[in-house]
Formats: sequence, structure tokens, C-alpha cells
Amino acid sequence: MTPLPREPDTALRSDNLRMVGKLAVIAALMFAFGYALVPVYRAICSALGINVLSVSERAVPGTSKAAPNTQIDRSRTITIEFDANARGPWDFKPAQSSLQVHPGELATVMYEFRNRQSRTMAAQAIPSYAPKQATAHFNKLECFCFNEYTLQPGESKQWPVVFVIDPKLPKDVTTITLSYTFFEVGGKVPAAPLAAAKTQGPQS
Repeated sequence: MTPLPREPDTALRSDNLRMVGKLAVIAALMFAFGYALVPVYRAICSALGINVLSVSERAVPGTSKAAPNTQIDRSRTITIEFDANARGPWDFKPAQSSLQVHPGELATVMYEFRNRQSRTMAAQAIPSYAPKQATAHFNKLECFCFNEYTLQPGESKQWPVVFVIDPKLPKDVTTITLSYTFFEVGGKVPAAPLAAAKTQGPQS
């Protein structure tokens, strides 16, 4: 006896289920393949000596110190000279007179200040550079020259200057002088007491 043909809806439903099953298997295989690419990628990079991991992944195990900056030009050494102009009754100077750095290397120098006056003062520093073509290549990440300061009588301060020399600095520049002039900002704090001014006036 010849079997009766299946209903069209039943055949279509069966085909759809088979197709869904195949797609699910393909999706699972693709996910597994993508997940497996990560260790394979790391193994290939390690074998070839290619370091393309993120900064956090390059940190030395057990420390928070990141790997050295790959943009540092170690073939060049630049001498940075530090200067300070103290135009007033205060002490102002760099903690060191010079520092040697490679272009692209992060460096820090400290500047020291003391208000020798018997009154509060407001002041700010202005930087200058020599030679002039170095100005565009001297990148300061942190500097006390960005702000004005109110300093109490006899108060001492230490401020860092954190900087990087751009590797695009012209090859003929081997020495850069960073100089600061520290000046009082008028009108920010009361002037010296009148009695003190009279005492310092001309003698008869």
C-alpha cells in the first residue's frame, strides 16, 4: 500500500527545525573560534617578539610600573639647564642646575621658593626657553607656572615641573635652557603695613 504524502506544513516545519539546528551549530563554532583566537594571537606575538599588548597588560607582574615608552629616542641625549630669576624679596631656585634626558622620556625637576617678606604675597612664574626653536618641543605635563599662588610670610614651597622633550626636536639642538621669572602679582593681597613702609623710608 502506497504511504500517504506528508502534509506540506509538517514538511516545512521539519525543514525549518533542521536549518535552525545547523545555524546554531555554526554560531557555536564561530564563537569558539573567536574565543580561541585570543591565546593563539598572544602565542604568535610572543613567538615573533611582537609587543602589541595594552599598557596595563605590559605592566611588570607584581608591580604597577608600566613598560618603558617605546617612543623614547635613546640615540640622542639632550641637556636641560634650569635657571630662576628671583626679582623680589624671596628665594627662588631649581633643586638642580641641569639634567640629561632622551627625547620622549618623562622627566621631573623641582623648584624651591621661600617668601622672605613679613607679609602675605601673591605671585606667579613665567617660563622662557633658549634656544627659541625648542619652545614648541618642550611639553610640560605639570608646572607651577600654570597657577598663581598666595604665600604666607616666611612660607616655603617646592613645586615639580614634569616635562617631555618632543622627539621631533631639531637634531642640531643638544641643550635647552628652561628659565623661570617669579614675580609678585599686584593688587591680589594687601600692601605692606604703612608703619613698615615709613620705617623703610629715607632717613633725615
